[in-house]
Amino acid sequence: MRWDHGGKTYALYQSPDGEFFCTDGLCTHENVHLAGGLVMDYVIECPKHNGQFDYRTGQAKRAPVCVNLRTYPARAEGGRVLVQVD
Repeated sequence: MRWDHGGKTYALYQSPDGEFFCTDGLCTHENVHLAGGLVMDYVIECPKHNGQFDYRTGQAKRAPVCVNLRTYPARAEGGRVLVQVD
């Protein structure tokens, strides 16, 4: 899910085991919104060039992406997802 705050775009994910994660919302390859990509298990695939990231760690997993995503702590509390951003 895309989330915009303070002039920045983020992406929120819910893992198969119910945990929540947050990363920068734009691909590090060509600034495409990741929220339009395919999520498989713990991987988000960029919709433009199919580069992949592990959304738990931000690690770039498949070319053409080679720069990791920044991640942000996220948790569910009281039916809301809270994200710690700078």
